[in-house]
Amino acid sequence: MLEVADLSVAYGKHEALRGIALEVALGSSVVILGANGAGKTTLLNSIAGVVRPQSGARIAVDGVAIQDQPPHRIVELGVALVPEGRRLFGEMTVLENLRMGAYAERARADQAAALERMFGLFPRLGERRHQLARTMSGGEQQMLAIARALMSRPRLLLLDEPSLGLSPRLAKELFATLRRLAGEGQSILLVEQAAHLSLRLADRVYVLENGRIARCGTPDDIRADHSLRKAYLGL
Repeated sequence: MLEVADLSVAYGKHEALRGIALEVALGSSVVILGANGAGKTTLLNSIAGVVRPQSGARIAVDGVAIQDQPPHRIVELGVALVPEGRRLFGEMTVLENLRMGAYAERARADQAAALERMFGLFPRLGERRHQLARTMSGGEQQMLAIARALMSRPRLLLLDEPSLGLSPRLAKELFATLRRLAGEGQSILLVEQAAHLSLRLADRVYVLENGRIARCGTPDDIRADHSLRKAYLGL
């Protein structure tokens, strides 16, 4: 479904990514592990069209090259990003935020059905549909950020550190919902430092170090690697 090849990004003289290659198969969940500053957010932003890669890169969805497309066109092609920090419209209600997520042409016709699905996935959002986003708890805001992205009916969901700032209990609840989505066939590319939780979701794992892919494999491969267990699993 998603194919990334020879992806490099630089900010001035700083090389954030170099020669990245990865794939996300249809209906699979792929996790990117890496320390702070490894380039994980830049990778997701490049796929979403927020950051432009250097020439020679190829990012394709179902064989269609998107590396030169603007973000709104990439959304129309079925890719949605849940950014780090949520970036909700704080002065809008839950319902208004969700409707903004369905602004893409591909999502407008089924907006009512999509809303009901979101309230089924996240019952708390249904209870608080008229509440301003900025007055919600961190966990509720993260639910809303994910639901807003899902309102665009993405074929590929990109998530940047969704458990950041959440309590262990809320993080577990969040990942239970992500596993439910994955079980329904949602393709997911996840950047996350909560390795214990993310490995339970993943079909495949890439380890990003200093802007390069240092290792890729199954969750069992990562658990079996002593250096990676020490670095990311605290073992």
